[in-house]
Amino acid sequence: MKSMILIQRLLGRPLALSADRTAVVRQMLAMGAGDLALFGAWESDDSSRRPYDLVAGVAIIRIAGVLMPGSGGSWWWDAVTFYGDIDTALRQALGDDAVQGVALHIDSPGGTVAGCFDLGDRIYAARSVKPIVAIVDEAAYSAAYALASAAGTIIVPRTGGVGSIGVVGMHVDITGMLDQAGIKVTTFQFGSRKTDSYPTTPLTDAATAGFQAEIDELGELFVATVARNRSLSVDQVRATQAACFLGQHGVDAGLADAVMSADDAMAEFIASLS
Repeated sequence: MKSMILIQRLLGRPLALSADRTAVVRQMLAMGAGDLALFGAWESDDSSRRPYDLVAGVAIIRIAGVLMPGSGGSWWWDAVTFYGDIDTALRQALGDDAVQGVALHIDSPGGTVAGCFDLGDRIYAARSVKPIVAIVDEAAYSAAYALASAAGTIIVPRTGGVGSIGVVGMHVDITGMLDQAGIKVTTFQFGSRKTDSYPTTPLTDAATAGFQAEIDELGELFVATVARNRSLSVDQVRATQAACFLGQHGVDAGLADAVMSADDAMAEFIASLS
């Protein structure tokens, strides 16, 4: 039974996910939605082939949908990409003599913080091995932008977006609903902070401060990572305040390098390799 596998990876984790997608996830979870409703159906994958498309010497690695930790193995969701699968594809492309360059083809609102920054560091290191371009088609927000920023060049279409350099966490308090239903939950615990994140435990001031401190720490890591990747100051990146930028506005903010359609960006990248 795989109906809740991916939702469990989202719950209780800091997220680097665009605001609109976070709102959708929150609403659908409140309605009792499962993995199928949020992420689409499973589809089989031929593990014998390359984990990327190879076009004119360019390995095209797909980064789409919500980004999750772990690996999909021989199964893929049509609206999810796993960090482990991106990493596998990248490592294989770097060792493939037929690959002259790597294109990250991105259309994602972001995903979990877990797994994101380690993969971003590997992409950043890999650009000294082979040229890497991030082709946004149409969105690279939050965790997806963290990965895009690690590429040597970022291309965004006129209607595409980059940014959302921020982190979010959510706590659901259901105690009021339980009271109305006449349900009393008694929790037995060892350690005064053990149930800080439980939905049946109202947030204390200490718990609130602790959660905010964690979000702030991860947010500063995000800012520092993008600043390094894009050769920007941390003040420049922090000043974006997790906003999203369309097309040329992303270039003007230093978060992308050029405005171009995905097809033109790929053609230009192929030409640059030859």
